[in-house]
Amino acid sequence: MTVKMNKPTIEEILSPKPDARPRIYAYSISDAAHKGLLKVGQTTRDVKLRVAEQLKTAAIKNYTIELNEPATRNDGSILTDHEVRAALVQKGFENTELEWMRCTVANVKTVLAELRTGQRFSGTHHESFGMRDEQADAVNKTFAYYHSIWAENANEAPRFLWNAKMRFGKTFTSYQLAKKLKAKRVLVVTFKPAVEDAWKADLENHTDFDGWQYLSRSSGSDPTQIDRDKPVVYFGSFQDLLGRDTAGNIKARNEWLHTVNWDLVVFDEYHFGAWRDTAKELFEGEDDAVAKKETKLEYASDLDCINEDLTVLSDNENDFLPITTRAYLYLSGTPFKALSTGEFIEEQIFNWTYTDEQRAKESFVTEHPDKRNPYAALPQMRLLTYQMPDELLAIASGGEFDEFDLNAFFEASGTGNSAQFKHKSDVQKWLDIIRGGYATQSAELLKVSTRPPFPYSDARLLPYLQHSFWFLPNVAACHAMANLLTERHNTFWKGYQVIVAAGASAGIGLEALPPVRKAIGSGFDSKTITLSCGKLTTGVTVAQWSSILMLRNLKSPETYFQAAFRVQSPWSIKNPNGDNPHEEEILKPVCFVFDFAPTRALRQLSEYGVGLSPNESNPENAVRDLVAFLPVLAYDGANMTQIDAGGILDIAMAGTSATLLARKWESALLVNVDNGTLRRILDNPEAMAVVARIEGWRSLGDNVIETIINKSEKVKELKKKAKDGNLSIKEKKELSEEEREYKSKRKMLQEKLIKFATRIPAFMYLTDFRENTLQDVITKLEPDLFLTVTGLTVQDFHLLVQLKVFNTEQMNQAVFAFRRYEDASLRYTGIESHSGLTHYGLYDTVVAKD
Repeated sequence: MTVKMNKPTIEEILSPKPDARPRIYAYSISDAAHKGLLKVGQTTRDVKLRVAEQLKTAAIKNYTIELNEPATRNDGSILTDHEVRAALVQKGFENTELEWMRCTVANVKTVLAELRTGQRFSGTHHESFGMRDEQADAVNKTFAYYHSIWAENANEAPRFLWNAKMRFGKTFTSYQLAKKLKAKRVLVVTFKPAVEDAWKADLENHTDFDGWQYLSRSSGSDPTQIDRDKPVVYFGSFQDLLGRDTAGNIKARNEWLHTVNWDLVVFDEYHFGAWRDTAKELFEGEDDAVAKKETKLEYASDLDCINEDLTVLSDNENDFLPITTRAYLYLSGTPFKALSTGEFIEEQIFNWTYTDEQRAKESFVTEHPDKRNPYAALPQMRLLTYQMPDELLAIASGGEFDEFDLNAFFEASGTGNSAQFKHKSDVQKWLDIIRGGYATQSAELLKVSTRPPFPYSDARLLPYLQHSFWFLPNVAACHAMANLLTERHNTFWKGYQVIVAAGASAGIGLEALPPVRKAIGSGFDSKTITLSCGKLTTGVTVAQWSSILMLRNLKSPETYFQAAFRVQSPWSIKNPNGDNPHEEEILKPVCFVFDFAPTRALRQLSEYGVGLSPNESNPENAVRDLVAFLPVLAYDGANMTQIDAGGILDIAMAGTSATLLARKWESALLVNVDNGTLRRILDNPEAMAVVARIEGWRSLGDNVIETIINKSEKVKELKKKAKDGNLSIKEKKELSEEEREYKSKRKMLQEKLIKFATRIPAFMYLTDFRENTLQDVITKLEPDLFLTVTGLTVQDFHLLVQLKVFNTEQMNQAVFAFRRYEDASLRYTGIESHSGLTHYGLYDTVVAKD
């Protein structure tokens, strides 16, 4: 079934964040039947109301709530009443029936304390969940492909690729494939040994794999002494398995691997075959010594022993891994190279992308309204990009696309308390901007009817920024940001605990995680900002992170989205009230990526969408599929606009989109309708005659300018009187009516002037002069064409410009955006719009093309 997607509104994209607090409670009933018993349960509602509801039907009134505590561990994860009761049973307390325990309140508190500090009661093969539909599809498609190859040649070792994003459940599903194949010997090989925990946990915790054996170099078991009648999984790294001793021989400890006839070999994190570029980009912000340690930890040791050409595995695996096997399975979340080079053909690939996941989330609601949605807790991502004010763009613009350079803007030096930004005052302005407190911008925005949603100022976004991840260029920038945020004048940020997860002092790899967990706690009452330049961007789940601020340049979409997907971790409470296993309280339905280099961000998005759909001939279709479930809002300095797939590609290719370009000519910033400007028009009879000729002006009524000025002056006087507390009820009503009327008329007048301004792009399309200023084209070169298109003569327009009715600075920007977009768009299609063009004529300025 295909789910038809309706384009969400901006209000829907910025929907409020749910608020729920999980609690563990225990109550007793004062009667003989319940003597010595406690009912241990959970809820996300008020405990008193919840318990009262439970006992109301039984008309029981003699109860006492003995315990009411947060259901969270110290690491922020959610505790369940089932875990509490199971822990009590482990200690020898009787579970008499359902949720009733024979124990004391002190016993429950002891168990809660143990569970909160991270103690786990060991138990194997207790999970019993089945495969989701897509997991079963992956198993069945792979199984069928293998058998189709074996039917032709029983000795062939077929290869299959799972292009599956994180949280697909690749380990569990791989084991299900092995089980369907009746495999007894499974070898899992990876460039990234840090994923071992997942492979071990899934095998040991699920009932489907009871009796299976797990081995690895770290397990300590002798692989030659295993029970050969039971299935075995061995986990190892490419680096270890491919490594040789000083004599060039296979390491002695690995010789047994090469004598086993494996049933299935799984290459995990396959895309990390191109580890060098990925590692370099991910950790390039760290100091050299730390970067080497992080890389070694992330991708294991002995990387230099690996063939440098091993970026994509060859067709014959035996060439680099001398083992025998019946089949190969490749796993990757971003196998762009493998997909683009045609290493795997369509029938050898199973895809499960972010788009597939979110589509399944939507369709499940329609197809199974009475069942718990297994995808419900996976948040939908939203990308919000912001064009910085010109004064900040001037600080750090450059590069191939002459765009805002985040690394240059956030350049810093020094360490610890001495670290400082090179452009500290400008970074401070940026901090003011993202909380909506930048005075210069605020004055400009007064002209625009709606206030754009800045991250730390919009009430809809603030709950999602309670715990955020700021991805900065390097260690110095992280320390400099921490110092700036905690300076005395930055009172807004004092409510946030800032954690620096960068540099040697933060620890290597997962050592950087405990301080973050401690600061976040349950996540309900704390507010945190985690600063990093590479650490904690892979293999880490922090459920409470709901937003990421991209404050550094990233070249590859793989690295960009690897970091962005950190905030897509689910945060929910299953069975929140302990009485309905199909109920789930979603604490994070959506998550946000904020980016301040729009062109680069949307280029990454388009490359990601296109990269995951190499067989799609029209890139717009590939991107459209992605943004259907990843809405994009772009702020251009005046308006927040939702951008579609075509617009994203426009920006990626030409630096702006037609939609945003058009909005520049519809912006309230383009015209001035303040009292000073209106008075200049009113005092000039010729100007009054000109504006009267603008289309639709007469519909505003007689003396509209005079009315606006008079009423606004009267409102000003009444407000001054109101400050002194001398306003009568009648005057208060008059103030309200007068203010409403003059604002309405001013807005209508503004709209008429903007409507006139929107005729100018049509004139630019029609004129063939590109190096002259628009002002010269209008006044000297093609005055008749201007009159035809806009309805005003050159003299009329010139007079309005003289009176500052039009903002020439804003008009220059709008004309430049048009010129650049027009030329770049045509160049992209192979057309040179104007041969030999060396300069762009703006409104009253000429700039060099390059």
